[in-house]
Amino acid sequence: MAEAAAIPLNPTLGQRFAALNQGQVLRLALGVALFVVIAVVGLMMGRQADWRVLYANLSDKDGGAIIAQLSQMNVPYKYSEGGHAILVPADKVHDTRLRLASQGLPKGSVAGFELMENNRFGVTQFQERVSFQRALEGELTRSIQALSSVQSARVHLALPNQNGFFREQQKPSASVLLSLNAGRSLDRSQIAGIVHLVASSVPEMKPEAVSVLDDTGKLLSQPANGADAAGGADAQQLQYVQQLEQLYRQRIIDILEPIVGRDNVKAQVTAEVDFSQTEQTSETHKPNQTADSGAVRSQQLLESTNGQSGGPSGVPGATSNQPPGPNTAPINGPAQALAPAAAASAPAVPTNSRRESIINYEVDKTVKVTRAGSGGIKRLSAAVVVNFRTETDAKGKTTTTPLTDQQIEKMTALVRETIGYSQERGDSVNLMNAPFAKEKLALPEVPLWRQPEVQEMARSFAWPLGTLLLAVLVLFGVIRPALKSLSAPPARRPQLDAMLSEEPERPQLAGPGADEPALPTAGEKALEDARKLTRDNPAAVASIVKGWINGESQGGALTTG
Repeated sequence: MAEAAAIPLNPTLGQRFAALNQGQVLRLALGVALFVVIAVVGLMMGRQADWRVLYANLSDKDGGAIIAQLSQMNVPYKYSEGGHAILVPADKVHDTRLRLASQGLPKGSVAGFELMENNRFGVTQFQERVSFQRALEGELTRSIQALSSVQSARVHLALPNQNGFFREQQKPSASVLLSLNAGRSLDRSQIAGIVHLVASSVPEMKPEAVSVLDDTGKLLSQPANGADAAGGADAQQLQYVQQLEQLYRQRIIDILEPIVGRDNVKAQVTAEVDFSQTEQTSETHKPNQTADSGAVRSQQLLESTNGQSGGPSGVPGATSNQPPGPNTAPINGPAQALAPAAAASAPAVPTNSRRESIINYEVDKTVKVTRAGSGGIKRLSAAVVVNFRTETDAKGKTTTTPLTDQQIEKMTALVRETIGYSQERGDSVNLMNAPFAKEKLALPEVPLWRQPEVQEMARSFAWPLGTLLLAVLVLFGVIRPALKSLSAPPARRPQLDAMLSEEPERPQLAGPGADEPALPTAGEKALEDARKLTRDNPAAVASIVKGWINGESQGGALTTG
């Protein structure tokens, strides 16, 4: 039998640990290692950094370049679900973006006129023109992407080469491809603004030469003439009518809500708008005016005389050879008598004279051109519903009462004044007092474990609770039994206890030899041998007891030396 060191009655922790067998030591070491690992994982999960998006929707080329640069910068990163975004710790987002921007990443960003700063020596004219076109496209793309509804944009310019012949010069054109944000749309005025932005940025480009498309391939811009232009005008007219009706409806609600309370009035307004454009021309002539106040436009005078003209008369000489003097007679008036000398010198000759005068006066004329503007209101119809008045008594009981006729009449007058009621135009206002129906929406009851708040809380506490539960299992399932075996005193085998505590029965012999001692039995002999062995060789007994405790043998024999 192998010799072993004796175990004292009060062993130390080291002696108890040395007394463990190989299986118990392995279980204790494994339990301590698992507990340490769980503690470290829980600490790391508790101190895990909050991740934020660094860049999203990157191309594969830009994503690979950014990942390589992040690895060189020793910045931790990970991907979002689907790999559409790169995440970094929240406290390093802005610093990382600035450092990557200094290196020109991501390169997919739109470049503008800064391309012209990197011209190399020996660049041809064609390359300069291409660089200028790319720079102009990049600047237009930046301007369009500044709109809140636009997620991304691409601008393609067609700039033809200009030659010296004016008739052969081609006009430039442009195409714009837009990708809108989710749930956003562009109205016609915004599309027209994009068209004019592009057309105004390129010389000799007309707005009709700019095409705007969305990411589904739908043409958003419409030509300025043709059937599409008429359709665009109809859309604008419909939008104008809707805005007009909304304006009048809001006016009615704003004027009645302070009286009947919030959500106690409903109104609808229908507007008939005349979009026809008319042009009227009128010409007016005033009555003829008097001759002295009229303006002479033209005058014609005809005068003729028939008869024999008198020959030279009188004493020959200078006096008789003088030409006749000018006629001093007025146009319309009696004939003046000739001078006495002339009358005496001129013989009486019969004459026939004729005189005509034609005078044209200006006639008053007024030309008036009237053009009626489109968008005039032809008729307004307003329908208003007012809820019953709600009253609460002192006991908290709520009752509803209808409005009086006088109150309804006053409210109708307010609505008429609000919308600008016109009887000549044929407007109508109808105000009705009725109780509003309150529908109780039966919302489905969501179980507690399916509520978003509860699920979010469960996800946030899943790691800490799971880590704690695993640590408790390792502690009480592996470590605690091993520590308990270290702290427990060495137990003795029941067989040894029975052998040591058993008192042998001595038989009583009757008769005259009763006082003589009886012969020792086999049990007494074995017990005596065990006691003797314990006194003579305690180390051997200790080794036997240790073997019984460790379960190495189910029994043992005590032999004397």
